Amino acid sequence: MATFLYRLGRGAFEHRGKVLTAWVLVLLVVGALAGAFSKNADAQLSIPGVESVTATELLQERFPSGGVGGAEARMVFEAPDGAQLSDPAVRATLLEVLAEVRSGDQVAAVSDPFEAGAISADGTIGYATVAYDVAVDALTDGSRNGLVAAAEGAQGDGLRVELGGEATQAEAHQSAAEAIGVLVALLVLAVTFGSLLAAGLPLLTAMIGVGVGMAGTLALSSVVELTSTAPTLGLMVGLAVGIDYALFISMRHKQNMADGMDPQESAAMAVGTAGSAVVFAGATVMIALAGLTVVGISFLTTMGLVAAGMVGVAVLVALTLVPALLGFAGERFSRWPVPGMRTRQAKLATTESTGSRWAKAVTKRPAAFLVASVIGLGILAVPALDLELGLPDEGNLNSETTQRQAYDLLADGFGPGFNGPLTVVVDAAASGNAEQAATATATAIAGLDDVAAVSPAVLNAAGDTAIITVFPDSGPAETDTKDLVGSIRDLQSEITDATGAEAFVTGNTALGIDISDKLTGALPLFLLVVVGLSLILLTLAFRSILVPLKATAGFLLSLAATFGALVAVFQWGWLAELIGVQSTGPIISFLPILLVGLLFGLAMDYEVFLVSRMREDYVHGATPEESIVGGFRHGARVVTAAALIMAAVFAGFILGDDATIKSIGFALAFGVLLDAFVVRMTIVPAVMALLGHKAWWLPAWLDRIMPDVDIEGAKLERDHGHTHHPVDDSSSDPVPQPVS
Repeated sequence: MATFLYRLGRGAFEHRGKVLTAWVLVLLVVGALAGAFSKNADAQLSIPGVESVTATELLQERFPSGGVGGAEARMVFEAPDGAQLSDPAVRATLLEVLAEVRSGDQVAAVSDPFEAGAISADGTIGYATVAYDVAVDALTDGSRNGLVAAAEGAQGDGLRVELGGEATQAEAHQSAAEAIGVLVALLVLAVTFGSLLAAGLPLLTAMIGVGVGMAGTLALSSVVELTSTAPTLGLMVGLAVGIDYALFISMRHKQNMADGMDPQESAAMAVGTAGSAVVFAGATVMIALAGLTVVGISFLTTMGLVAAGMVGVAVLVALTLVPALLGFAGERFSRWPVPGMRTRQAKLATTESTGSRWAKAVTKRPAAFLVASVIGLGILAVPALDLELGLPDEGNLNSETTQRQAYDLLADGFGPGFNGPLTVVVDAAASGNAEQAATATATAIAGLDDVAAVSPAVLNAAGDTAIITVFPDSGPAETDTKDLVGSIRDLQSEITDATGAEAFVTGNTALGIDISDKLTGALPLFLLVVVGLSLILLTLAFRSILVPLKATAGFLLSLAATFGALVAVFQWGWLAELIGVQSTGPIISFLPILLVGLLFGLAMDYEVFLVSRMREDYVHGATPEESIVGGFRHGARVVTAAALIMAAVFAGFILGDDATIKSIGFALAFGVLLDAFVVRMTIVPAVMALLGHKAWWLPAWLDRIMPDVDIEGAKLERDHGHTHHPVDDSSSDPVPQPVS
């Protein structure tokens, strides 16, 4: 593979104009397709086959004119200070607002809070439900704007109006604050290369790759349903790995040129050697992300495939566009030096690197460093024992949004459980008496703990199905509400025996429980598939049994610590204000399994790039300790830069308003930093030192049947006369190294 990549890199360098033109044309064509066919990414989180979804589907079938499946909004009113909603002037203003909304486009019905009894006990807070005749993804901007305009028109009269519900959720947009992560990445690149031209190259290629990948994702949204999180996740991952992969190849190019190679040979060798590691790292990430398909949940499948596609584009860009741009740079690769960095770069080239000194310290006392790291990660992982899963609601939004303010008003006026009602669907098609079955069901539920109120049953036109709304005493995210869902479901067999009807529970809380249970059950299979395939890939790359096992064990440690930090910040509220988390609660249901795929793939990136340099020295005759130090001498600096860049890109998304994206960004940034600096930079050299020669043990029979993928490019270097000589940093006169 290294030889093929060498030829690919050499060809891209030689035909750089054609390669650049081809990528620009791809970007323009895919961008045009996205502009013509893209639609809003607003698919709902749903899992076919679970009880809550089955109940919703039953409602859509039995209540075809009941608005099930149509978009809904909720208008929440608060009377001026010292007044009540029933006061003549206030009431008149409220009814005028409702009349204006009722005449809007796509509006099917608007309830009257006075007739519906939707007024709080003190008369100061009320709400009206706006039902639309189309689903949320078919709702026009004009309909949304009409609702907002009607609400704003009443504010001048002293009546407070806030809006909530799915119909009020606008399409998510990334905030400018997330660009801070890119700026930090540029700063790290500038310090790493010491040149603005060299620093800008990985960023430029990553942007082109992200542009192609995102445009392709949006174009496919016309035929594939995407959640709002999927494109953002793709952007996050694509940008991070795009910069990192270009960095790895560019840094090897810089080293080659410092060793005296001409630019074309240098770029070709960089793609043949570092490019091999890029291919294996990218393949590992893609396997981990594509492995989400085994879970059998459509929205997770699309998230995984979108992110995997972005990684695939990043790999292609690194192998073709990067050497092409290196061709344009030629001998001027280090042009436009960063002020003050020239002296630092010269010093790095003639002194022992920090990476080498760190590796020597770890290999000198490997057991102490290993024990300290494992204990530290274990302490960080403790909060993960309290991990609770659920779905986000409007209570997780920024406190300045109208949706969050509507949520808080309803909780103040009607109790915390009002924002998380449970819908019980009574299917009496087999028994023939829905009214009797619904009455018996409502009576049984009313006697349960944590029930604030049970609404009268509503029957469909056929008289074979009823809907009962149950309001808990506790809030949607509280444990008591989840226990109530379980208690109602425990009554199902009793209700069926007594009435012949079946009862199902749905609603946001019930859906969250069902999704969490489904994902928890699928996690072992997902881990088995992803870890199994990745272990095979890493065994091929390193020709070792223990190195892949050690890599996986280290990942599990960093994953547990990441979950612990996630719980401490987003569930317990520790330091939450520092990153703008205004409301704590359960972790979104799909985040743990998504993090397993993402962090495993990204963690293996650093394993491949760091350990491949160790093996490169080892196969050229270095002792185990020398190979560890050599791997750090060449790899520590670039892995450090890559981890800081990736963490900066992920951390930029913490600054956005979306709670789900904020939690994903935090978990990925924290997880990457832990895995890079604690696991890969500390635990890995400690374990490798303790294992010694055994680290590279491979059964003879397996060695014979395994293909030689030459991830280190050793054969390629021999064929082209670039002999590798491991350097002994213990010498009193260190050999100059261009990359520390």
